[in-house]
Amino acid sequence: MRKSTVLGRKLGGELLKLRVARGLTQPQAAKHLTATQTKVAKIERGAVPVRDPDLHALCDLYGLERVGPARDRLLALAKADRERRRAKGWWEEYTDLGDLLEYIQLEAGASRIRTFQNQLVPGLLQTPEYARAVVVADDVWEDPDEVDQFVSARIDRQARLMEDKPLELWAVLSEAVLRQQVGGPTVMRGQLERLLDASTMPNVKLQVWPFEAAAHASMSGPFVIVGFEEPAALDVVHVETAGSRLWLEREEDANRHRGLFDSVRRQALSPDDTRARLASFIKEYR
Repeated sequence: MRKSTVLGRKLGGELLKLRVARGLTQPQAAKHLTATQTKVAKIERGAVPVRDPDLHALCDLYGLERVGPARDRLLALAKADRERRRAKGWWEEYTDLGDLLEYIQLEAGASRIRTFQNQLVPGLLQTPEYARAVVVADDVWEDPDEVDQFVSARIDRQARLMEDKPLELWAVLSEAVLRQQVGGPTVMRGQLERLLDASTMPNVKLQVWPFEAAAHASMSGPFVIVGFEEPAALDVVHVETAGSRLWLEREEDANRHRGLFDSVRRQALSPDDTRARLASFIKEYR
């Protein structure tokens, strides 16, 4: 069975909702496409790319205006999914990263990342020493070669921040992330210096949520919003837990997390105050 993709599932879910809202069955949709029911089922599962002619045909059947934002959004989503499926990149040399590869592939094609983290420094900003300390502490990774591969992949990902058309990263970090002694004092000093350097990059915005701040809407856990050049409606949300990586693909999920992020970043320290806070932390290690 062909593997589904995050963007494919998002598109398939949208088409499924439209079909059900019109009271139509998969066989009826298949007849309109002059295709099999299996093809429609695969489209709705996100298991196959959707060509524009097929998408237009389904939109016509489901009553979407020929010209308008609703159809344009689905066309942009289908295009983004096709491009992600065709993409080849450095990550192909890594064979032991499991479902982390799906995140890496999507990140490689993204134009912006917004993230709130209350446990760890985002992977895009980790030093090799910090990344190694994190993975060694995770008993999922026991083989030394797997640990090396994980660290190498994490560092390779960071090239996206320095390309000619770089990834835009906006990260809000709980102060707890900066206080946790991951790897010990020497590793943490290097990590804090890395964050301070990164905060001066034009495509990186870094804010700290200080201990003295009040409770906030995202205290339940970290999340990443992955966005693309296409409309914001294509945003998908990644949530990582101790036992799994979850993709939240519904538009309602994206809207909810965009709201959470806006709430947190408005209440966090400004980028300038964040740099001052980082500098003060670094002095504590000297």
